Amino acid sequence: QVQLVESGGGLVQAGGSLRLSCATSGRTFSSYTTGWFRQAPGKEREFVAAISWSGDYTYYADSVKGRFTISRDNAKNTVLLQMNSLKPEDTAVYYCAYEAVVYSSYVGRGAEEYEYWGQGTQVTVSS
Repeated sequence: QVQLVESGGGLVQAGGSLRLSCATSGRTFSSYTTGWFRQAPGKEREFVAAISWSGDYTYYADSVKGRFTISRDNAKNTVLLQMNSLKPEDTAVYYCAYEAVVYSSYVGRGAEEYEYWGQGTQVTVSS
């Protein structure tokens, strides 16, 4: 089974930046799409951003569009989430997730379609 480990979370002031990293190991398939999701206390899990295996196609939630950037380094088995202009409402536990794909251009946006999940990393934005 694929193992995912998120890192890079922490405490930052509003308007600041953080970069999250998702490292993979034990992968048994050749290609996959990667998504970032988040869950705040008392809130349901929500989609944040996703990227295709090729790295050429991305999709963002409206709430983070223009502020967050997702990227992939397949040689390092790593996906990054650069978060700029952070707001207090961005405070949540952030999870990365992977699913095997047939097409390198596919971008997975639904939580239910992802099979492999990390344990999450806490992001706290103070006002």
